[in-house]
Amino acid sequence: MMQMIKTLVIDDEPGMCLVIQKTLQRFTFRCTETGEEIGFLVESTDSAESAIAIINQNRPDLLLLDYKLPGQSGLDLLEQIKYNESDMVVIMMTAYATFETAVTAIKKGAFDFIAKPFEPEELRKTVKKAIQNLILARQIRQLEHEKHQVRFQFISVLGHELKSPINAIEGYLNIMQQRLLGNNIEKYDEMVMRSLARINGMKKLINDLLDLTRIESGQRKREIADHNLTRIAQTAIESIQPQAAEQEITISLQAATEINMLCDASEIEIVLNNLISNAVKYNRRQGSVDVFLNRDGEYVEIKVSDTGIGMTPEETAKLFGEFVRIKNEKTRQITGSGLGLSIVKKIAQLYDGTVNVTSEPDKGSTFTVRLRAPLLSNS
Repeated sequence: MMQMIKTLVIDDEPGMCLVIQKTLQRFTFRCTETGEEIGFLVESTDSAESAIAIINQNRPDLLLLDYKLPGQSGLDLLEQIKYNESDMVVIMMTAYATFETAVTAIKKGAFDFIAKPFEPEELRKTVKKAIQNLILARQIRQLEHEKHQVRFQFISVLGHELKSPINAIEGYLNIMQQRLLGNNIEKYDEMVMRSLARINGMKKLINDLLDLTRIESGQRKREIADHNLTRIAQTAIESIQPQAAEQEITISLQAATEINMLCDASEIEIVLNNLISNAVKYNRRQGSVDVFLNRDGEYVEIKVSDTGIGMTPEETAKLFGEFVRIKNEKTRQITGSGLGLSIVKKIAQLYDGTVNVTSEPDKGSTFTVRLRAPLLSNS
């Protein structure tokens, strides 16, 4: 699809307007920034006063502005439209081309300057440069807008995630301060435990945020070395075992004694900790978690299966976004930062890898992470 650039020619010479109009209406080019085909819709007027009315009614993308006009000059018009605050690009045209004239025009907001008389090819080159600059400037503004929107959304979600546990802890503290359950300290034990659980949840959220920002910014120093993936998995299982024991959930590891790979051990720990802890959290009482590790050529595969509550296809499609948590009757009481799987995905991408999930409601889920890990020369 062709993007049409609205162009306004402001010149009191009818012949000049006609030449420019014919030249640009026949001119198309492919923008190097977007790959779009660019064409031109051209209209003309003979004075600054009439140009202002056209600009106010239907702001053009490109102005080809004569320096010397009857009544207000081209420079006067530049000041009136406040070009620097608008989404237009201006090329000044004049038969009185001097260095001082060009500098004055550019200082007042013109993008470029072209001396009359000019050849059609010279006009096309100048216009092409101006339009590519305009499109690039628009892209930058759009990226800035999107960045502000993402930042706003991020802060909003973060505020929501922190507000709830802080309010709960404040409520428990007020009850304890006012001795609403009497003076027997043991009556407040459950509130203390719930407050500590909320605090641990906030600590996990903060740690996950730090992991995420370090990975995305590239500021985290990676320490790549030869590590035994099986040993890392055993350590991860041991750290989560007490949580699993509370729900009588068994965790089994099915892997060779040694599966070596070049990796940053802490990154692999983050992947395994997130997958195994999720498999325990979203499991049923007396359920099971199976961790499979194997090498497939230049890739290692980490697979974690559970017998938990499972998910619908609509739920799994949302999983790997930031702050995404599946909320339904079965997950209402389960806490989490909503960042874990997003971090897993970003780490997998560091290894030219992928992460996928298959799941069925009330039967369980299986997460599979494939990481590129070329075989060592002595493997």
